[in-house]
Amino acid sequence: MFSSKVDLKNFSQEKLECFLGEMGEKKFRSVQIMSWIYQKGASSFSEMSNLSLELRQKLEALCEWTVLTERERQWGTDGTQKFLFELKDGKAIESVLMPSPDRVTICISTQAGCRMGCHFCLTAKLGLLRNLSMAEIVGQILEIQKKTLMRVTNVVMMGMGEPFDNYDAVVEAVRILRSPQAFHMSQRKITVSTVGLVPEILRFGKEMDVNLAISLNAPNDELRAKLMPITRKYTLADLLEACRKIPLKPTRKITFEYVMLSGVNDSLAHAQELVEKVRDIKCKINLIPWNEFAAAGEFKRPTSTAIEAFHQYLNDHRVLATIRYSRGRDISAACGQLIPKMINH
Repeated sequence: MFSSKVDLKNFSQEKLECFLGEMGEKKFRSVQIMSWIYQKGASSFSEMSNLSLELRQKLEALCEWTVLTERERQWGTDGTQKFLFELKDGKAIESVLMPSPDRVTICISTQAGCRMGCHFCLTAKLGLLRNLSMAEIVGQILEIQKKTLMRVTNVVMMGMGEPFDNYDAVVEAVRILRSPQAFHMSQRKITVSTVGLVPEILRFGKEMDVNLAISLNAPNDELRAKLMPITRKYTLADLLEACRKIPLKPTRKITFEYVMLSGVNDSLAHAQELVEKVRDIKCKINLIPWNEFAAAGEFKRPTSTAIEAFHQYLNDHRVLATIRYSRGRDISAACGQLIPKMINH
């Protein structure tokens, strides 16, 4: 009936129902199986005690079980934890846990490496090794919850990779996060980040109702193209027009991420130009002082004075802006710093 083993953790509830139906099993078993995987943290079929022994044996024979192997963990002085996971084929990814008094946020990866080539990002130095499966994306959450005994409340897809370059797996992962039979997370607790793949932004805006963060980083094409090669394919005008077309609920906003680089994009002239570009878009801007790494070339972190002045200018001109100081900088876990130590090509 089945030519090879399948990864059960790559199934949505609908696909799992179909799979069980082909096995001659009742569809309601899918709810039980998903509960064991995502809510009870089972690590094998033998633990699924409310399934018959016969069904468990069938699943064992027909299905594989995705496992991420923790190879290293680092603790930051601010409570951040960075995990290095080895994948089944020897590739590696990093994930970051950021506990706070009122939430537990995890930053997860969607690809091993990245091919977008943003010049201020360390992950880009790897290039793209491969996409992650849906099971590998949500598996980061499962493994970290199991190892830390913390329940993740917020998920940001801002780790290694460009989520919309792995669109289908990312959408399936979001659906698992939202599913009452799995993580049952509110749409407000999930954020997907992108460098600005315009067709996927438009598609995602229609299909998914979760937070969208777009890496902007410059107020004009000339500067943005120097920082982000994707600008040569999708101009800033294309990107912002796509943002205007996204059907947002009255209380929702698009988040623009703006990595601040000293002497590059942090002047008041840049702030003025940025205001003109986004003033008619329902948005908020996260100003992110650049996080240093070795071999960064000419880039430097801006001064506190420049950051505050830029921030003040945006707010004075009725563009909602916040300064987001990244966590985990002392363990290279901050935005743009993720790159695994062990990579098997």
